[in-house]
Amino acid sequence: MDKLKSTKKITLATLKSFARRNNDRLYCKSLSDFNGMTDCVEHVNGDFKRTQITDEINYYRSGIQGVYTVGSSDDYFHIYEDENFFGITIFNCCGSSVLAVKKLV
Repeated sequence: MDKLKSTKKITLATLKSFARRNNDRLYCKSLSDFNGMTDCVEHVNGDFKRTQITDEINYYRSGIQGVYTVGSSDDYFHIYEDENFFGITIFNCCGSSVLAVKKLV
């Protein structure tokens, strides 16, 4: 966590490194998703769910279940922290989500 907090700019490489280091304890929460019926991104009331790194990597997949990235500098990343989780928030045209780990108590 301290390494992530000291990072000046969070990039896709930072996100993937965070996921690899914490693969056995990753959680993902969807904040918004693209809806093709309305042709816009809509808010989602998601909860944190266990996730992991997968072999599926394509244009909108980061290789992490539940995390969509678009690349070409069109992804925006911020540190996320609440009372139970610490991680990275991902924003782009596909929606937004949080990739996090539970805080150690």
